[in-house]
Amino acid sequence: MATEGIEAVFLTTHNWGKAAKFFQTLGYELEFATDHSSGQLRNGDGPYVFIAEVPEDQEPETRIVLKVPGAEAFRPDPAAVEVVTPFEDTHYGTKELTVRDPDGRVWSLQAPAGN
Repeated sequence: MATEGIEAVFLTTHNWGKAAKFFQTLGYELEFATDHSSGQLRNGDGPYVFIAEVPEDQEPETRIVLKVPGAEAFRPDPAAVEVVTPFEDTHYGTKELTVRDPDGRVWSLQAPAGN
């Protein structure tokens, strides 16, 4: 089973408010904010952007999240895809697997929790 394209972009930041304002200025609308300096924005029907604030001693990062229709049916070729972490339940109601590309970048693959 293949991925179904980009589901989201996950960003960490040192200032949730400034980051959210930046994306709102670019046309993204706030879908929700949490009570711990994070939230989700979206522009039309495209992938969502989830932003989470991290402490100053952590380097901000960007991660692309690819969508898969189900965790049980997704089996990447181990000769071509290095699985960093297998599918695990997340606290936000999905299953997530991480893989490393040939250049060392880490990618997340997200599936619905029930699959």
